[in-house]
Amino acid sequence: MGFVLHDYQTTLKSRATLTGTGVHSGNSVTVHFLPADADTGVVFQLSNGGEGREFRALVSEVGATDLCTMLGDPAGEHIATVEHLMATVFGLGIDNLVIEIDGHEVPILDGSAMAFVEAIDQAGIDTLPVKRRYIRVVKPVRIENGASWAEFRPYDGTRFEIEIDFESPAIGRQLFASDMNADIFRRDIARARTFGFMKDVERLWAAGYALGSSLENSLVIGDDNRVINMGGLRYPNEFVRHKTMDAMGDLALAGARFIGCFRSYRGGHRLNAAALRRLLSDRSAFEIVETTRRERGRAAEMNAVYAPVYGPWMV
Repeated sequence: MGFVLHDYQTTLKSRATLTGTGVHSGNSVTVHFLPADADTGVVFQLSNGGEGREFRALVSEVGATDLCTMLGDPAGEHIATVEHLMATVFGLGIDNLVIEIDGHEVPILDGSAMAFVEAIDQAGIDTLPVKRRYIRVVKPVRIENGASWAEFRPYDGTRFEIEIDFESPAIGRQLFASDMNADIFRRDIARARTFGFMKDVERLWAAGYALGSSLENSLVIGDDNRVINMGGLRYPNEFVRHKTMDAMGDLALAGARFIGCFRSYRGGHRLNAAALRRLLSDRSAFEIVETTRRERGRAAEMNAVYAPVYGPWMV
């Protein structure tokens, strides 16, 4: 069928609520998802007893990428572990959303994105009468860090090619490569869980991380290099599918959906953010486009539009 462009922005039809535990803090947190007007983007509102602070879901707001993606100041007001929720926003095509949260970390739930998908399905998706703008990659942009690398390349669609390579035989070298739309996200990505190694647990606990981690919300690889979760894997290559989810969540912080192919080898939150910043800092590498009028039986064409200096893609 080819690449399908959606002409107009979206939001939720009604509000939805989720409550769970922060994987690093171990604290209970409640999140409310609220409809938002066109051109609002995705905004987190922290309401933890004092005056609420807003965090726009943009790469310019990322304050830390250690073990998770964090918006704001790690030593002050912040919202941590936004990547699975933002991957859902990206995967289901939500442009405008207000997220009220009463703690400093998005709940981990079962370690995947399925609960977020179900919450958005319950609320419903509404189409707004304002054109959606896309970031179209027009030339390759690449960043390297040792053996790891990530790059954006021009592509007629939105595609992810994610490769991981772990010494543990439980994971090894895995590749996930696919165009991305809501159906593919639901089927191939949304159920993939975060993962970690039992040998790292004590070190993480001592550093104040993974306090809420358990076999209920994480894939855990034991000292014998086997997955110790009773139910085993949800996909044969669940590890790389989850890494693809992380990449989707991190790239959702572009402030607009991108048209292009994102490729990475041995990537992570830090490399994803660095690649996105590299793309958005090079105005010759992308253009802002929206669809033109459609003709019956033909796919929509794209037209470059004026990009205001206050646009989210200006980092």
